Amino acid sequence: MTRRRQILQYAAAASASGVLGLPRLASAQKKYKSEYKMSLVVGTAFPWGEGGQIWADKVRDKTDGRINIKLYPGVSLVQGDQTREFSALRQGVIDMAIGSTINWSPQVKELNLFSLPFLMPDYKAIDALTQGAVGKRLFEIIHKAGVVPLAWGENGYRELTNSKHEVRTPDDLKGLKIRVVGSPLFLDTFTALGANPTQMSWADAQPAFASGAVDGQENPLSIFTAAKLQNVGQKYLTLWHYVADPLIFVVNKDVWASWTPEDQDAVREAAMEAGRDEIAIARKGIDEPGEPLLKEIEGMGVTVTRLTDDEREAFVQATRPVYDKWKKQIGEELVSAAEADIAAR
Repeated sequence: MTRRRQILQYAAAASASGVLGLPRLASAQKKYKSEYKMSLVVGTAFPWGEGGQIWADKVRDKTDGRINIKLYPGVSLVQGDQTREFSALRQGVIDMAIGSTINWSPQVKELNLFSLPFLMPDYKAIDALTQGAVGKRLFEIIHKAGVVPLAWGENGYRELTNSKHEVRTPDDLKGLKIRVVGSPLFLDTFTALGANPTQMSWADAQPAFASGAVDGQENPLSIFTAAKLQNVGQKYLTLWHYVADPLIFVVNKDVWASWTPEDQDAVREAAMEAGRDEIAIARKGIDEPGEPLLKEIEGMGVTVTRLTDDEREAFVQATRPVYDKWKKQIGEELVSAAEADIAAR
């Protein structure tokens, strides 16, 4: 073999393996799908769904169109069953998602942390957890469970509404039929308050409110306004900040591994930016002077009840046995760390 042929063969091999610094873009792009499926519980009329659209748009721009995402609201990729979403992500049925800590708590018990009754009294408390050491620890747990977490979002505080009367004390809840999500912790909480918690899908809940079969529900205010719940009898709103529902931007592990490091960085950066935008949208009109969203709701003929510190404390005490029971199930060390971070906020 001539010296010239040896040099040419070495150069070809080096180029193919990237030794000469030439990335194997063609090989990497062969792994890419023409479209990636993002699962969402709600559509873009809600802050949650709007956050999904923002993420998808930013990813497309930051990857020069190499990664294209289609939104699938209504958890349609798992036939509307919110509690199956995390398992479907691990299995590869879903490529990406912005998921609820409540919906994923059956598979990741530590996510029940955010559903402990009255753990987080204000937005600074939420931020102390999601943006601090506890949030990082939860991301590590989620990663070990088989999904790549990238950023936090927020569905918001779940406030109480009903069609019967104003709720200021635990006694006011007695006998009320309240629609709740499919979580044992939520069932325990409302049972402790003397209510009749009723587990049902959101699609089934709205007709039940209209017919009077169900008296009330608990959800963020953005859900209340977008779904126009005042039109289905929900005329009494109690602001009690009993739990909040952070959201998590995630990608399936195999999908994540199929992207180049540069595109992984772009998707992560897009998720973090979209998460910040989504949180701002979710808090709009609530966490600002004058609380314009609450005034808008009052203008719809809804009675808005703001609890005093003493009134809220009565709910805290009534649900304390539930808190203590679930602290053990979630992990006492994790919950204690969360309590310390909130106290130091």
